[in-house]
Amino acid sequence: MKLLKIFIAVSSLTVGAPTWAQQASSVLSVSDNSMTPSIVMPESFETDTKAMLENWYLRNYTVLDYKPEGKSEGDFSDETLLERLGALPTEIEMPLNSVVKNTIMFYARRRQLVENMLGLSLYYMPIFEEALERHKMPLELKYLPVIESALVPTAVSRAGAAGLWQFMPPTATGLGLEVNTLVDQRRDPYLASDAAARYLKQLYQTYGDWSLAIASYNCGPGNVNKALRRAGGGKHDFWEIYPFLPKETRGYVPAFIAANYIMRYHKDHGISPVLAKRPIVTDTVHVSRRVHFDQISEVMDIPIDELRALNPQFRKDIIPGDIRPYSLVLPSLQAYAYVVNEDSIVNHNASKYARRGVVEPATGAVSGRDSRGEYYDEEVIKYHKVKKGETLTKIAKKYGVTVRAIRKLNKVGKSVRAGKTLKIKTVQRRYKPAPVLEPEEVKTAEPETPVAQPSEAPYDSCAVAAPVDTVAAVPVTEASAVAAAFAQSAEAVEAPEEKPSKVEPVAAPATKPKKETAKPATKHKPKAVTHTVRRGENLSKIAKKYGVSVQAVKKANNFAGDRIQVGQKIKIPAK
Repeated sequence: MKLLKIFIAVSSLTVGAPTWAQQASSVLSVSDNSMTPSIVMPESFETDTKAMLENWYLRNYTVLDYKPEGKSEGDFSDETLLERLGALPTEIEMPLNSVVKNTIMFYARRRQLVENMLGLSLYYMPIFEEALERHKMPLELKYLPVIESALVPTAVSRAGAAGLWQFMPPTATGLGLEVNTLVDQRRDPYLASDAAARYLKQLYQTYGDWSLAIASYNCGPGNVNKALRRAGGGKHDFWEIYPFLPKETRGYVPAFIAANYIMRYHKDHGISPVLAKRPIVTDTVHVSRRVHFDQISEVMDIPIDELRALNPQFRKDIIPGDIRPYSLVLPSLQAYAYVVNEDSIVNHNASKYARRGVVEPATGAVSGRDSRGEYYDEEVIKYHKVKKGETLTKIAKKYGVTVRAIRKLNKVGKSVRAGKTLKIKTVQRRYKPAPVLEPEEVKTAEPETPVAQPSEAPYDSCAVAAPVDTVAAVPVTEASAVAAAFAQSAEAVEAPEEKPSKVEPVAAPATKPKKETAKPATKHKPKAVTHTVRRGENLSKIAKKYGVSVQAVKKANNFAGDRIQVGQKIKIPAK
C-alpha cells in the first residue's frame, strides 16, 4: 500500500493548489522508482526510424527547420517539468511522477523518432482533430496514435493490432471497420480516427474518468474492471489501480502524458522542429470499378508510393470497387482527372488485372496451350525513367532482371541519378488466341460419309493408326477429308483384287460425287459478325473473344476511344 499512497499523492499535484515548494518536495519523494512495479514500454518506442525516413510524405513534403547545436537534452528538473505539464491546456489530468518523468526523458533522447513523428503530424493531426471535434472529445487525445503506432499507418503490433490507432480485428469490425485480405480500414486515417473517437467516448461514459478510459483503450475493459475489483470498493483512478494492471498498461498512461509533453516542448530539449516544404491538398473520389494502383500510376503518372501513402487501407494495391464503392484519396488537382479518365485507367492492361469468372480446366493435351490459344515468352526492350528515391535494386526487382544486367546494358555504375532513362531487357509473356471458326466453316467441315461399322471394315492398326502428335496437328476443318482417307485405306486392304487405278482420290469420299467433295475451310472467307455489348465487357475482352485485335474492332466501328455501352451493337471484323 506504500506505493499506492505515493501515486495517489503524486496524482493530486495538479488537482489542488499547493505551493511550488510543496509540489517539488512531493515529486522528489517519488523520484526513486526502485519500488515501482515493472512496466513494459509501448511497442512504438521500437519503431525503426531509418525505415520511417523512407516514408513518401516525409521525403517529399517536410524539412527540418534547423539542426540544434550541441547535444544538450534540456532541463529535466522536477520543478520545470511540473510547470510545463501544468501549462498544457488539457482537460485530461497530466500529473508528474517518476514513471512519467522517465518516459519524457526516453522520448527526449529518441530525437530521430520525435522528429519523424513531428513531420508526420503535419499531415495526420488535422485528421485526428477533425474526428475528435466531431464527437466533442478532448483534443489532447490526438496524441494517442503517437504512442500506439508512432504515426505509421501500416504499423502492426505483435498481438495483431494494426493502423494508426492500433485496433485489434474484433474491436475494429465491432466499430464498423472492414478488415479482409484486400482492404484493412484500420489503416484508413479518416475512418479509423472516427472509430477511435467513438470508442473512446464509449469508454469514458463507462468509467467517468479519462485515465481509466485511456487505460481501457490499451488493455480492454475486462482488465480494468479486474484491477478495480482488486483495488477494493469506492471510485478509483488509474494511479490507484496501477499495481493491479497489466505491465503494458502501467506504462501506457505515463506514455500518453509524455507524448503530450514532448510534442509540445520538443524545442526545449534540442529536438528540431519540422516544417512543410509545400502544402499537400487532397480530394476524394468514389471508385465503383476494380482497379489496380499500377493502372492509376501508369495512366496518370502518379508515383505508386504516393498512392500507397494516401491510401494505406488497400493492402494489395487493389481497389475492389466491383464489390462495393470505395473512397480513393488523390492530390486535389488529379482527382478530377481520375474521374475523366476512369475508363482509360480501368482498360489499361485490363487483361493483366481482371478477375476471371468461369474458368474451364485445361485438358493438358499440349503444353502451353488451352482451348482459347497458347502462351509464349518474348524478349522485349523496355525503357524506365528513374524516379527520385529509386535504386537499381528496386528497378531490377520491378522488371524481374538482375542489377548486373541493367548496369551492363546501360554502362552505369552502382547508382543512377533521378531522371535518367534506362534500357531494360526482359521477358514478357504473350498470348496468341486460337482461331475462331465461323458457323459456316464448322458446318462445311462435318463428315458426310458414315463411319464404317466393324462388320464392314475390321479395325487394322497398321492401316489406320497415326501418331498422337500427327492427329493433333491436323486442322479441324480438314477432319472429314482425313477420315474419308482412312476409311478408304481400310476398304483397300479388304478388297485387294481391285486395281489401284479404280481407287478414288484421297481428298474426296468414295461414296459421293466429286463435285460434292468437302472443300477446305480456307476457301470460305470469314464473315464479319455483330456483337451486342454485355455488362462487364470492354473492347479488350470482346476482341479476345473473337480472336481479333482491339485496333481492328475500333477501326471497323470508327471508334476514337475505348468507351462502349451495355446494349451497343459492335461490328467484329473478319480475321
